[in-house]
Amino acid sequence: MLDSYFKISERGSTVGREIRGGLVTFFTMAYIVALNPLIIGLSKDSTGKFIGGDAPNLAKIAAVTALVAGVLTILMGVVANFPLALATGLGLNTFVAVGIASKMTWQEAMGLVVLEGLIILILVLTGFRVAVFRAVPTQLKIAISVGIGLFIALIGLVDAGFVRKTGSGPVPVTLGDGGTLVGWPIVVFAFGLFLMIGLMVKKVKAAILIGIVSATVLAVIIESAFKIGPNFIAPDKVNPKGWGLNVPAMPDQIVATPDFSIIGSFDLFGAFTRISVISAVLFVFTLLLADFFDTMGTMTAIGAEAGLNDKDGNVPNANKILLVDSVAAIAGGASSISSNTSYIESASGVGEGARTGLASVVTGICFLLTTFLSPLVAIIPYEAATPALVIVGFLMMTQIKGIEWNDLGIAIPAFLTIILMPFTYNITVGIGAGFVSHVVVRAVQGRGKEVHWMLWLISGLFMVYFLSSPINAWVG
Repeated sequence: MLDSYFKISERGSTVGREIRGGLVTFFTMAYIVALNPLIIGLSKDSTGKFIGGDAPNLAKIAAVTALVAGVLTILMGVVANFPLALATGLGLNTFVAVGIASKMTWQEAMGLVVLEGLIILILVLTGFRVAVFRAVPTQLKIAISVGIGLFIALIGLVDAGFVRKTGSGPVPVTLGDGGTLVGWPIVVFAFGLFLMIGLMVKKVKAAILIGIVSATVLAVIIESAFKIGPNFIAPDKVNPKGWGLNVPAMPDQIVATPDFSIIGSFDLFGAFTRISVISAVLFVFTLLLADFFDTMGTMTAIGAEAGLNDKDGNVPNANKILLVDSVAAIAGGASSISSNTSYIESASGVGEGARTGLASVVTGICFLLTTFLSPLVAIIPYEAATPALVIVGFLMMTQIKGIEWNDLGIAIPAFLTIILMPFTYNITVGIGAGFVSHVVVRAVQGRGKEVHWMLWLISGLFMVYFLSSPINAWVG
């Protein structure tokens, strides 16, 4: 029954590979359960309140973050049969907390998120979102996959502390702490990375999963022996030799009772009475564009890595994937945890062998269990999970050979797409730069008629997106 429904054999996979892939995806993105509360749970709205009351409610946010991620990821697997997991979008949650909620109440901010999700849902149901995806040249889709590969590799290196911000000087990042690798967490990262590489070279099944579990065990042993502690001890004090997010120590309790009381706390149109209509529309537009193209890039990259895309780079069941993703944006806002979206960390599960929606079901079940077992999930440190992102970044980078570098109308946009994703830490920026430059170069070449009219339209919208700050200042 599983094989027939999820087409496991047809896609060259097995139930075992799907389960392993689903577990790996969960391990590489489980951090969001701990990180999302720290981003939106400690921020105040314009009235000085936190989400859910006058004091931080981190446990509630963590529980709902896991719940919504679990339900939506299972929905992605069952409806779209695609190995893609969803959770609260990083970057989007920061924008909601800092850029939007600071100008209105949390309920009104989440109302804008729900509104943005409803608009995306309409675009999916009318076929517009899939039409835009199909209008993109195949080689630009390849560039999107390669750029995302570099992006997630950089995420892995930064989260592990292998690469860090300098804070000053002309170079924005450097090796470790001031050009030097320090601390036991880096040892755990290196151990996990080389173990995965060795197992992959030997073609050992479950190489990534074995690497994550082994590195976590080593991390627990090291923390038990040396009491390293977290990287950030206080807002004004940093421990450069500490763990990046989770401290890998055995918790006092394994099971915790979840509290979902913040679900449903949103005001759909309240923001339009709190701030100007133009400002509210610009906020919705920014969220819309980021959600719209982040997911397009993510599903393209996952499909390419899994070998599921057709010769034109189109993803199977794209409309169903985008439908679930639009519902995710609505569900995130309605649950007070910010917009939910597709996670590129799903590529780690694909690297482990996942090819069908069964892997997403496994990942979703793990998230649902996390609502009760959140203390146990907190054992896995960044440094044990992030080597998987570096490995998958390499696998996605191999697609670069499919780009025709002699055609400047493709080569220049592909180059900008690839480099701007990691350099700006933003998938949407890379996609936008690629679209706009493709249109410009083709126009200069006198080949503007070869560009699909939708790309002209979307490139114009991207120019509004890139110039949103001066436009916002101009309209007050």
